[in-house]
Amino acid sequence: MIDVLIAGGGPAGLATAIHAALAGMEAVVVEPRPAPVDKACGEGLMPSGAAALRSLGVRVEGRPLLGIRYLDGRHQAQAAFRDGHGLGVRRTALHAALSARAAELGVRIVPGRVDGVRQGRDAIEAAGLRARWLVAADGLHSPLRALLGLELPARGPRRYGLRRHYPVAPWTDFVEVHWAAYGEAYVTPVGENLVGVAVLSSRRRGYREHLADFPALLTRLEGPAATPVRGAGPLRQRVRGRVAGRVLLVGDAAGYTDALTGEGVSLALLSARALVRRLREGAPQAYEDDWLRLSRRHRLLTGALVSARRHRVPARLIVPAAQRMPALFDAAVHALA
Repeated sequence: MIDVLIAGGGPAGLATAIHAALAGMEAVVVEPRPAPVDKACGEGLMPSGAAALRSLGVRVEGRPLLGIRYLDGRHQAQAAFRDGHGLGVRRTALHAALSARAAELGVRIVPGRVDGVRQGRDAIEAAGLRARWLVAADGLHSPLRALLGLELPARGPRRYGLRRHYPVAPWTDFVEVHWAAYGEAYVTPVGENLVGVAVLSSRRRGYREHLADFPALLTRLEGPAATPVRGAGPLRQRVRGRVAGRVLLVGDAAGYTDALTGEGVSLALLSARALVRRLREGAPQAYEDDWLRLSRRHRLLTGALVSARRHRVPARLIVPAAQRMPALFDAAVHALA
């Protein structure tokens, strides 16, 4: 019998499979799309995420990231990472590297989709396979999460993200977050001549319309884009719990606050490690507390920023306040990193 069956072969699912294989468990991933898979993503890994990749033995080419910079046209604040560098990496390159490492460890990837679950006392059946545990790593709008009744109603304005790439040389080794009246532009260097630009907002508009709110950034993005626009949202996903019998949730399926602080992939990698450790210990229920602990700073700091964004006056003060209080901004970046 399979030890761990994983629904979804994105970074969270593949990281879970790799951790399981390294722990001597048989892992099978069910994924409908051929690798590598692209999706809307800020593509910036925090130092903790970059370290998590190395611990998995995953080798991927990317652009070292030295810290975070906030800009609003008149003010600027930046903080360097204290404990190593982050990594800017194309989502397709990250997925390909994780897929290669999983294959190297003997992880089997089965084409298909998990759209039903039968739980027993000692096993679970899904996608025609029988396993001891099922991990739902099926994304932001997880069908399995909904099937298990783990979703909670959304609160507050719905925010969305749009991303594309531009073939220009990065002008900085920092992730830049540009603030405007109705949204943010998140700029990540991902190659020698490639930057990713994601716009986040609660306003439903086209990518070009959003980008027009950032004239200083727009001047750096001359020429045609390198990739089409990809979108995601609504971003905030509230979850009742991350364990339901023999099913455990990881990655975006486990709950999501916002893309503003760029921690999604890093949190997924760290959560995957905690999840597999609890399965090895025979204590799956303890994974809930692990996830809450790992995500606590992200949820508090990101939630506070998104709450401030809802109100025009506090939103205008975020970057000026970060500039005037560099020690506080540095501490916040360190906590997230």
